[in-house]
Amino acid sequence: MEFDTQLLYPHDQALLAVMIFVIMLGMGASLTVNDFRAVARRPRGVLVGFLSQFGLMPLIALGLSVVLNFDPAFAIALILIGCLPGGTTSNMFTYFSRGSVALSISMTTASTVMALFMMPILLKAYTGRFIAEISAGMRAAGAEADFVIPTGNIISSLVLVLVPVAMGMVLRRKSPDWAKVAEDTAGFVAVIVILYLIGTAFIRHGALFGQTPWQVYAGTIGLGMVGFFFGYWFSRLIGMFPLFQRAVSLETGIQNGPVSFAIILLSFREPVQSQMLWLAILYSTFIVMSSSVITLYFRKRGKLDYDIHKNSVIHNRLFGENYVTEYPEGFLPRRLLKDPSQGSCPAQVRG
Repeated sequence: MEFDTQLLYPHDQALLAVMIFVIMLGMGASLTVNDFRAVARRPRGVLVGFLSQFGLMPLIALGLSVVLNFDPAFAIALILIGCLPGGTTSNMFTYFSRGSVALSISMTTASTVMALFMMPILLKAYTGRFIAEISAGMRAAGAEADFVIPTGNIISSLVLVLVPVAMGMVLRRKSPDWAKVAEDTAGFVAVIVILYLIGTAFIRHGALFGQTPWQVYAGTIGLGMVGFFFGYWFSRLIGMFPLFQRAVSLETGIQNGPVSFAIILLSFREPVQSQMLWLAILYSTFIVMSSSVITLYFRKRGKLDYDIHKNSVIHNRLFGENYVTEYPEGFLPRRLLKDPSQGSCPAQVRG
């Protein structure tokens, strides 16, 4: 797929930089030191998230790239996105889906830090064949050097986007009110800017949508949808309860698309940058759409167990940690019989 003109102009890149800063600042504003302590005390959910983020998603991205016979640059971009951590967008959708926001934030925090170590390892392990194809093409075109994954630049990019996270944590400590504003703004800013980028891309490069192979659309949509499916069933199979299943599903399927823009722009050059950037733009667009559909489904399905969860939490706050909420026989569905409180208080665990 050929790109005759640049996809993003300087002002677009500046807008992207502002968006990434706001998103990561908002993520940091939602965190405290106690969040990290909670992760250390209850690592099971984060361990599940780690396996989902860095076990399932990169393999799903690799599998889609092979099955759909992606061009090497598209394949590397999809695998890169599959290796990314979650972001504030997944936290926002988890909230609307009546999932465990605390687990979602914990998974996002842990995966963002772990990405510094895992992304270089996974990219090296899964992109070898595609790197060889690009290198062969470059040599055929007269290039003297082979194509390599710029590991150092990727790590630098990740470190760079973590700076506003630290700033957000400081803001949370100094001014909780402003931190709340930053936290609430982050997810919506991501959606608005991505829609702006797609809108301007359609106006400037409308022909690209028609030139884009159907396989690329299938891959960018499929990565999130397959991630939702596997994240949900993986957490369900190991015995996690619905409130957590929804969080793991959304956290697995929604990767931090804006960070992929930063990594691609800062780390890669032509002849692959435009193709990688185009795939990242398409993924970021379709993940918002598919996440909205999944969230509406989860929100409807999860109404009862979320209400039971909130009811149990209120009872324990009013009457003490040892109080057990009683429900009429047959009221609780099978999936909630053993733990209607979703783990908020040990005394509520049944059976």
